[in-house]
Amino acid sequence: MRNLLLFAAGLLCLVSCGRNASRYANRAEAIAAQIHNPSSEYVLVACHRGDWRNWPENSIPAIESVIEMGADIVEIDVHMTADSVLVLCHDSDVLRTTNFNIVFKGQPDKSPKVSDLTLAEIKQLSLYRMHRATPIDTLRMPTLKEALQCTKDRICVNIDKGWNYYEQCLAITEELGVTDQVLIKGKKSIETVAAKEALHPHNMLYMPIVDIQKEKGAKLFNSYLDKGVVPLAYEVCWQKEDGAFEQACEKIRKQGSKVWVNTIWPSLCGGNGGDDDAAYIAKDPGDVYGRYLDNGVSMIQTDRPELLIGWLSKKGRHTLK
Repeated sequence: MRNLLLFAAGLLCLVSCGRNASRYANRAEAIAAQIHNPSSEYVLVACHRGDWRNWPENSIPAIESVIEMGADIVEIDVHMTADSVLVLCHDSDVLRTTNFNIVFKGQPDKSPKVSDLTLAEIKQLSLYRMHRATPIDTLRMPTLKEALQCTKDRICVNIDKGWNYYEQCLAITEELGVTDQVLIKGKKSIETVAAKEALHPHNMLYMPIVDIQKEKGAKLFNSYLDKGVVPLAYEVCWQKEDGAFEQACEKIRKQGSKVWVNTIWPSLCGGNGGDDDAAYIAKDPGDVYGRYLDNGVSMIQTDRPELLIGWLSKKGRHTLK
């Protein structure tokens, strides 16, 4: 009888696990569901330019690396080439991230700006790792389409500067069937965003950026609160500790939205002591990250994904259900 009961319990567990596994079609869909759920205890980890410590930023291997780590969102940057192709590059030029000066040596009139180079010219360039002296010959700058083909159904994507190329980004996400897995952020007014989205039957996710200690940011934040418009989440930025961050988090939670913070640089999260590097040198990363969870933050953009994911997992706050 005991063995029969154990077998029955095991069968029930298998059925239950099977239901949970089939609840979402893929991992990116499960992550997107967490973005849409303001009451979830799950903390989403967004990786700034991918794993740039080990691979060139915004490269396919940098994206693959953070997927392997178990990250939820990869942040990438886009610019448009001279022949109207969106490629992954943070800067408006390619001097910092590629071997442009080597490839186009002897052509002093050749512009290093992404907008002045064709895709074919950009594909001649090799990518540099951060703080490394030599480029990786086999790595080339990916197009947005190539990047989204890599991330499809595996991880959600935040396209930085995506608002500047909204229609072009949307055309690619629709073609690949990943529109619901892609997030755009911006500082535009509620009316501007609504007008843009009204032009399309299907839109990418959108999140306002509110720099709460600056006049324009505070005005945008208050417009959402005053008009009762509830976004999926707010990206909250602040430069000094005066209680404004805590007050904003409380208002956002009461409104029924989520809070995204950036721990990549002190200037985005209250100054020294609240960023990833501070967490890295601390005896306990929770001495830094803990306050964000205490204030209801459930989306964190980081430059140290392994550290943050490891700490969140120990806290039981990074397990998809």
